[in-house]
Amino acid sequence: MKDKLLHYAFRYGAVVVIIGVIAFFSFRLPYFFTYGNLSDILGSITIVTFVAIGVTLSLVVDGFDLSVGSTVSLTTVGAASLMIWYQQPVYVVIIVSLLAGALIGLLNALLIVKLRIPDLLATLAVMYIVGGIHKTYAQGYNIYNHMEFPDGTKAPGEMSAAFLQLGQGKWFGIPISAVLLIIAVAAVHIFLTRTKYGRQMYVTGGNEEAARLSGIKVKKVRTLAYVASGIFAAIGGILYASRVGSGQIDAGSPLLMESVAAVFVGFSVFGARKPNVIGTFIGSVLIGVLVNGLTMMNMQYFTHDIIKGTVLVLALAVTFYVLNRSKA
Repeated sequence: MKDKLLHYAFRYGAVVVIIGVIAFFSFRLPYFFTYGNLSDILGSITIVTFVAIGVTLSLVVDGFDLSVGSTVSLTTVGAASLMIWYQQPVYVVIIVSLLAGALIGLLNALLIVKLRIPDLLATLAVMYIVGGIHKTYAQGYNIYNHMEFPDGTKAPGEMSAAFLQLGQGKWFGIPISAVLLIIAVAAVHIFLTRTKYGRQMYVTGGNEEAARLSGIKVKKVRTLAYVASGIFAAIGGILYASRVGSGQIDAGSPLLMESVAAVFVGFSVFGARKPNVIGTFIGSVLIGVLVNGLTMMNMQYFTHDIIKGTVLVLALAVTFYVLNRSKA
């Protein structure tokens, strides 16, 4: 009976917790369980979930990307500066931002795959490098429409209205960013579970030597995983700039831990026992529901981290306890 309870808690615990949390807040808050508020929750988790998808892909190949937060900050500042300082069109802004994310992923891959630096150390170093680059580039200033420079001149441009629609626009009451997120989650899930290359990523992460002996180009697979992680973090940065309408330095700093929390909560969703994008999405929803409900209850913002940390501990405790029992 105990094993059965653990099994069900492992497979459905996160989903049950989400339902329970929604039920609790719906009972306490009359405006919580409404179409408008639920769509706002979905919109609020888009940025962190895009970042978490990148972290998920790095974990699939048995890696870990700590540089995603800095990548978000760099692309947020870069996207804003291209429009406000240099008056570039939206398509140039998006292409340059995605290329920046891909280059950061390539740098991570070079350090990890070629130089064989442990992934945590390599991506930690890149996190500091990229963080320093974006702060130096912005000279420590947030970037906003017609901002004034130290010499008294003003920036000639402003954020494009079309660009702002990505983060602020809605279709039938649903944020455009949330629609993009759902498409991305579905696409990555299909890629990982239904394609040869997705299965190769899981095989590489499970046993790199066995994957190499079976003919999989493990270096290429791991490189592409880190490049994809950088691109998804860049998408998060683009959406961040679009949502707030400016380039905020250190925008991505809190996103790293929230994305990691979402990924590890996802380990226990439906008994996956491995990184998976559906679990990551559900983990993000859980965190988003908690933050939204606690905010509506007027709880101080600094208490949110305690609640999120407690949920993460419980999810990890169940996940790894069951995993360790299955290996015993």
